[in-house]
Amino acid sequence: MRTTPPALSVTIPAHNEARFIGRCVESALRSAQKAGQAVEVVVALNRCTDQTRSIAESLGARCVVENKKCISAVRNAAIRASSAPTIVTIDADSWMSENTVAAVMARVHDPRYVGGGSMIKPERMSTGIFFSALSVLPYVLRNRLSYGMFWFKRDAFEHLNGFNEQLVSVEDVDFALRLQALGRQRGQKYGTIWRHGITTSCRKFDMFGDWYLFKNPDLVRRIFAGDRAAADHFFYDVDR
Repeated sequence: MRTTPPALSVTIPAHNEARFIGRCVESALRSAQKAGQAVEVVVALNRCTDQTRSIAESLGARCVVENKKCISAVRNAAIRASSAPTIVTIDADSWMSENTVAAVMARVHDPRYVGGGSMIKPERMSTGIFFSALSVLPYVLRNRLSYGMFWFKRDAFEHLNGFNEQLVSVEDVDFALRLQALGRQRGQKYGTIWRHGITTSCRKFDMFGDWYLFKNPDLVRRIFAGDRAAADHFFYDVDR
């Protein structure tokens, strides 16, 4: 029986994400269904020792394995294993709104845009999270670009040779800047999905404390500087 080829590939890097992967995959499928779009979901498993694979596959996602201790390599593995002309990459502990896919497809096929990011809403808010977010804000505002979930066409990804695997952190910032630069070359702009963005978990705050980033500005600086030890401490070596 002939199947409709996917119009969109949703790609997800995942390291021991059994707690969140189901919600992430289901949100993508639900959003694609509401938009009337054929979608494939590809999960790149990174050193997983939990039930991430079985949960993802039970929902219809396809899994590939990339065990490098490098988020860029994991993102690239998922994207390169996908097949659709339009790509979204989203973290496993984030989830789409019902209208996210429709917003992506409207923008990615608009010739004014080279691709872009999205608005990120935390699953909960507190005074500590608010001030921790303020401690990160200067680094974000410096580039005036959105991150969180990226959307772009495959040719842009190939032109940029994907995410930079020499980086251990802020690979999203680097990719956004290079995508923006490609847009300038092509006479296009970097877009942001504001109204129908994504929600992300607060697991880092649950783990380290809501005030942690605010109380540790040097750690924030080191993460944005690409420091391996800081990246390991906050991203790679934490229990899930």
